[in-house]
Amino acid sequence: MISDREAMEAALVEARAAGEAGEVPIGAVVVHEGAVLARGQNRVLRSADPTAHAEIVAMRAAAAALGNYRLTGCVIYVTLEPCAMCAGAMIHARLERLMFAASDPKAGACGSVLAVLNHPQLNHRMQVEQGLLADEAAELLRGFFRERR
Repeated sequence: MISDREAMEAALVEARAAGEAGEVPIGAVVVHEGAVLARGQNRVLRSADPTAHAEIVAMRAAAAALGNYRLTGCVIYVTLEPCAMCAGAMIHARLERLMFAASDPKAGACGSVLAVLNHPQLNHRMQVEQGLLADEAAELLRGFFRERR
């Protein structure tokens, strides 16, 4: 059984790989039955796809592995608070739990800017936790953008 910390560390590995490829360094992993089922990293530039956020990439891979777009019983670990698009996709996928590292005060849709998840008018609820390895994730992003300036 993989721990929350180990899963978030795996997401950070994906984030670093995205950064090395010139993408914004965000990574995600989907865990099912105690093991990493799928991995994702930002691929918007490499794929010329505005929807290729780390979370979407990981959820697509998890759905393919399970043969089902419903990811019930799955947990997603992400290095940055998901945006509205990714949060909406998580609701449709019926994820059990979201764990994200750093908050996103500019586009976060899990409480920072918007509160898409667990909205009272939506029909799916998931457990949301934040802050695990937040400093590491935030520093990775800061370093990436510092080099870009």
